[in-house]
Amino acid sequence: MTKLRPFRYFKTSPEIIRLAVMLYVRFPLSLRNVEDLLHERGIDVSHETIRFWWNRFGPMFAAELRRRRAKRMRFLPQWQWHLDEVFVKINGETFYLWRAVDHEGEVLEAFVSKRRDRKAALKFLRKTMKRFGRPKVIVTDKLRSYGAAMNELGNAESHENSRWLNNRAENSHQPFRRRERAMLRFRQMKSLQKFVAIHSSVHNHFNKERHLYTRCNFKHNRATALAEWRQLGAA
Repeated sequence: MTKLRPFRYFKTSPEIIRLAVMLYVRFPLSLRNVEDLLHERGIDVSHETIRFWWNRFGPMFAAELRRRRAKRMRFLPQWQWHLDEVFVKINGETFYLWRAVDHEGEVLEAFVSKRRDRKAALKFLRKTMKRFGRPKVIVTDKLRSYGAAMNELGNAESHENSRWLNNRAENSHQPFRRRERAMLRFRQMKSLQKFVAIHSSVHNHFNKERHLYTRCNFKHNRATALAEWRQLGAA
């Protein structure tokens, strides 16, 4: 079967499209900020064009990154997950953003719901375990919905919710909060779910934890991540 070319009918080069999407998702920039940055590089596009590229290619790039990562992780033991939820306001209504983070701080799954009950926690856990398998330990806060969902899944013995154990998941909300402020909040639950899924994949791809490596190794990992990004959607 012939692979479809996603950039087939676009006059703009794929390199510019990838650069615009990366700038908008990875950094806390508005559409007009990205327009100005591209203009300084001699690329004249409007912010509405960047919005169209983001909506068209953002999910495709994120899905490809997520698929590659899930394929690698299926053969690795899942040691410890950290689960946490955060409040997000949309038009004055409160929604909940659930996030699962592994022991290295990379986001596994992001899920948006209207409630913070057992049903929502169960759906979130099932979705994450279907993609990555079952971990040895799951760390959460004191929310009772986690315990009820764990009992239903038969995974209660691996559940831990002691104080200060879930800082890794709580810190993982910070990049999203910075991005949320730059976007002046969200307008719809659907757009929130779409953005957090894409943002998590892109953040994982470029998050090379420079404090754990020497300068030389960090530069190599960063160059490798950028080279992989430039190949996304290639025919």
